[in-house]
Amino acid sequence: MTNNRTATRERITAETSIALSLDLDGGEVTVATGIPFFDHMLNQLGRHGGFGLQVACTGDLAIDAHHTVEDVGITLGDAFAEALGDKAGVRRFASVAVPLDEALVEVALDLSGRPFMHYDVEFPGQKILSDPPFDPQLIEEFWRAFSTSAQITLHLVLVRGKNTHHIVEAGFKAVARALRDAVRIEGHEVPSTKGTL
Repeated sequence: MTNNRTATRERITAETSIALSLDLDGGEVTVATGIPFFDHMLNQLGRHGGFGLQVACTGDLAIDAHHTVEDVGITLGDAFAEALGDKAGVRRFASVAVPLDEALVEVALDLSGRPFMHYDVEFPGQKILSDPPFDPQLIEEFWRAFSTSAQITLHLVLVRGKNTHHIVEAGFKAVARALRDAVRIEGHEVPSTKGTL
């Protein structure tokens, strides 16, 4: 197994201050963004991805959660790209379908070096009734920021679902499991006919 697939990132803007550490091969998961539902989803990503993940973010939540959610996606994507390094030996491609009760989400991804996201998820319309309530539209912004910064191709599709919480959580678990599979070391070569990703 490749050693030291880790990265640490800080991102400070007028809207957010983020400190983030990532270990692709495991470790503790601790998340504090000031948005309890988002913390829960990032915990799912770390635990089901088999990653060590520490995220601390202070954002302008008095205005909106958008900046916090998007900036954490950017920062996590940057760290993911760094931790992957040259991608020698990784499996590269992965896909999975994950259910959570009535919800079913399919994810396919490629550690391609080419940022692209296809996001086909329609929510029933209601916010998630946490404290404060969470707008599920922000999830698309998170995945777009993450996939762009991580330079991966990500397809995330809702097959069926009625409960907004279940749909969002199934999506995070599905991406986590696909990432866990894709970063698995299977050999020594970069998995590309170009010789680089």
